[in-house]
Amino acid sequence: MPYPPTGPRRLGRTTVTVPPLGLGCAPLGNLYRPLSGQRATETVRTALRLGAHHLDVAPHYGVGLAEERLGAALRGRPRESYTLATKVGRRLRPLAPGERPDPQGYTDTPPRAREWDFTRDGIRATLEASLERLGVDAVDIVYLHDVEDHLPEVRATGFAALAELREEGVVRAIGFGMNHSGVLARLVTDLDVDVVLCAGRWTLLERTAFEDLLPRCAERGTSVVVGGVYNSGLLADPGEHAPYDYRPVPPPVLARARRLAAVCARFGVPLKAAALRFPFAHPAVAAAVVGAASPEEVAENAALFTHDIPDALWHTLVEEGLLGADLPLPLTGTGAEA
Repeated sequence: MPYPPTGPRRLGRTTVTVPPLGLGCAPLGNLYRPLSGQRATETVRTALRLGAHHLDVAPHYGVGLAEERLGAALRGRPRESYTLATKVGRRLRPLAPGERPDPQGYTDTPPRAREWDFTRDGIRATLEASLERLGVDAVDIVYLHDVEDHLPEVRATGFAALAELREEGVVRAIGFGMNHSGVLARLVTDLDVDVVLCAGRWTLLERTAFEDLLPRCAERGTSVVVGGVYNSGLLADPGEHAPYDYRPVPPPVLARARRLAAVCARFGVPLKAAALRFPFAHPAVAAAVVGAASPEEVAENAALFTHDIPDALWHTLVEEGLLGADLPLPLTGTGAEA
């Protein structure tokens, strides 16, 4: 595989293709801080202009706000000009009188609540509501979202409902999205899964997906989309107060992130560029989706994605014990020294 990867990547055995770099749309739902509708539109349109036209969203993101904003930004765009992914499992409803909202990290959101629903009717109703918020007739990819605590319901009705939608041609690719790679591996083993979205488990700091999920996906022909390449912020800026998996960073992990940054600096490579490139070393990985809350962040991610990274950097990370010697590396055949 050439690095950085270029051109469309096919998901599993489907006809769905995605560019290697996509836009994660959780920030459009006011994740952690408010974002104006205009800035949300500018963010999406910058991603489209720069070729990151794989757009990943979910009802969970701002209880529907991210889908509404994404739909507004896409209005008037040819449907074939982008690949759209959303998720099911959480069904939205209006807040009851006196019911307090549950923000779950989002702010200034519509007055809605989330409810788990894995019934056939619930899956269909959830997708139909997403299509209405997005202003489209169909999406390309649908994931069952964060279902690690609901596997009996998923196996009883949820996945069958999604597979039925695939058979009917309503959606073109189906799978699961979560940050539990072991659960994803079991689901890929047992079910006919086209693609999984694995967040934060195949990064410069986390190799768990390499042990369980990635081999199984390679065996089964299931594509992997990686999210959380910066481990919720630590690999973007390894400061003392940086989050790691949405929690305060443990001191040993912070120390390792800073060592990674120091090695990258010796080669003139931003840590974020290395973090974004590394997951593509495994052949099961088709794409990455990276969240952005502004056009500037989108442009930065696009530039980082194509940053020149010499092979010597990866070899040095292995030599200094920061990457396992058994891990695949995204080598290009260039050998610049520090």
